[in-house]
Amino acid sequence: ILFTEHKDTLVYLANRIRGLLGTQDAVQVIYGGTPRDERRKIQERFRSDPDVLVLVATDAAGEGINLQTANLMVNYDLPWNPNRLEQRFGRIHRIGQREVCHLWNLVAAETREGDVFQRLFEKLEVERVALRGRVFDILGELFEDRSLKDLLLEAIRYGEDPEVKNRLFQQLDIVVDRDHMMAILNRGALAKDVMPPERLFAIKADMDRAEARKLQPRYIYAFFKQAFERTGGELLSREAGRYEIRHVASVLRNRDRISGAREPVLRKYERICFEKDYIHADGKAPAALVHPAHPLMAALIDHTLDDLRVAMKEGTVLINEHDPGIVPRVLFVLDHAIREGFDPEHHASRRLQLVEIDEKGNARSGGIASYLDYRPLKPEERPLVRDLLDADWLDGERLEEMALTYASEYLVPPHADEVRTRREAWVDKTIKAVHERLVKEIYHQENLLGQIRLHVSAGRQPQVQAVNKERLVEDLKERLRRRTDELKSQRHLLVGPPVIAGAALIVPQGWIAEKLGVGERPVDANARRRVERLAIEAVLETERALGFQPRSVESDNCGWDIESRMPGGSLRFIEVKGRRADANSVTVTRNEVLQALNKPESFYLAIVRIDGEEVDGPYYVPEPFVMEPDPAATSINYEIPLLLARAVPPSETVTI
Repeated sequence: ILFTEHKDTLVYLANRIRGLLGTQDAVQVIYGGTPRDERRKIQERFRSDPDVLVLVATDAAGEGINLQTANLMVNYDLPWNPNRLEQRFGRIHRIGQREVCHLWNLVAAETREGDVFQRLFEKLEVERVALRGRVFDILGELFEDRSLKDLLLEAIRYGEDPEVKNRLFQQLDIVVDRDHMMAILNRGALAKDVMPPERLFAIKADMDRAEARKLQPRYIYAFFKQAFERTGGELLSREAGRYEIRHVASVLRNRDRISGAREPVLRKYERICFEKDYIHADGKAPAALVHPAHPLMAALIDHTLDDLRVAMKEGTVLINEHDPGIVPRVLFVLDHAIREGFDPEHHASRRLQLVEIDEKGNARSGGIASYLDYRPLKPEERPLVRDLLDADWLDGERLEEMALTYASEYLVPPHADEVRTRREAWVDKTIKAVHERLVKEIYHQENLLGQIRLHVSAGRQPQVQAVNKERLVEDLKERLRRRTDELKSQRHLLVGPPVIAGAALIVPQGWIAEKLGVGERPVDANARRRVERLAIEAVLETERALGFQPRSVESDNCGWDIESRMPGGSLRFIEVKGRRADANSVTVTRNEVLQALNKPESFYLAIVRIDGEEVDGPYYVPEPFVMEPDPAATSINYEIPLLLARAVPPSETVTI
């Protein structure tokens, strides 16, 4: 990354480097006239396109852009404000950087200005070692009593005088003093805000819940590979867990222009991965993590939904092997989007929501990803469901209206509240930071303007004309107003209605068994539900006795039955398996295994054995699963005696 102060210099440097490299695409530029969305696209090219080697930028790239893909930075000319040096280096020296960062500052030799900079950098290098590299964290706060600009101006005017030069060097030594720097570091470490315990607990619970519900990387990879190959693309293996894409089809590259995406879909990707552990590899360039919000994945999802929209609307039939009941239901997949109020082309959030409706018109949430536990029809089952497909209650328009009504009342408001709360907190934090930075600069410039006016009134000719300083102050005020208005506009969100994206008829295994004349009878299914209810109540009572705050979420299809909040605010997740005393096995669904693997340290399988009115247990099995199910498996059977051999008393699951 090459930083310069002026646009003219930027153009000159970019053209010279392009000439040396022999290609235009190898060099990207960012300057003040680069639109904000275009900056994001340039950032993505610089991070992921192997053909882009150099970024030339003014201080327009000094804030708000993450460039930790690079670890080499050159300051072609130096700003007189140390804050800007700190902001520049912070683009590469940040979280996610795994390489040693190198910074070259080009200083004109044998000049008065150069002598001051040289002395400053020599002192900073000495203290950098002592402060373990944290010098750039506080560089902008070192010159509190007298600005670096004032020192440089004095050096330029009077630097030939040895006494002046020595005095300037002494002032630099005082500024870059270890005790002074440590005092600033300690001052910055003091906490200013105190979060109420209730808010802290809520945030911790949300984080635990999100971690447990996250989509497994293997599913993201499986979808990406199959969908990407449908567009004619190919994933080429590189290092372990990392892949290369040498060509992306135009149907995906054009998707960002159609949807108004803020980041581009590139023509090629040098390295991508699907798990965080593979982002970095020794001696290799970082890989781009492909997740649902990554531009390429987002484009692929949009293209797949458009391409298969008709098939999704036609629907399918799935079997729920874990439901012993006899009541079929329809699962609707709804697409719900919340758009930016200031730019409706962009999504603030987009979520697929599931709603289930049975033949009596009872609607409920379909959970997070309940379809992962269902399987397709077997050939011998197809004739059984033909009459069911013609049932009067399967009125598509009526059921769609019921699903949309339920989603609008129970699923859309929480989604909107979640996004709105997160957005407002971000806007408030950003406005505060912008005001602190710009208001401080405005006060500083107004103070200088006052000094200029005093010089003029005293009959002295200032170096800077008052009219130029007044123009700068007005520009800063206008920038503050414009940026504040822009941020405030981002509070406004457009909450759209949910849209039906697809549907499936879910047939319980009990219904299939009844038609075939085998398996559980309905009366047995009722008895089983009674056993499960007793088991849930036993675990809830046990969690309360341990001093926790449990709640049943079995109807939400989360992948666990009980969330239990501990005194520190963290959640633990418990999947309850209630069985008769003579049962020898339990069945665990694919979804339950995946959620357990997401949070193994907080997930427990609770086994409760019921004999009439007698309750034996619960027995807690910590970290019950060690590997993901086979892709073809919707469930796994476990022998109860083997699970009980690994079980521990509930009291032993409590850590101090």
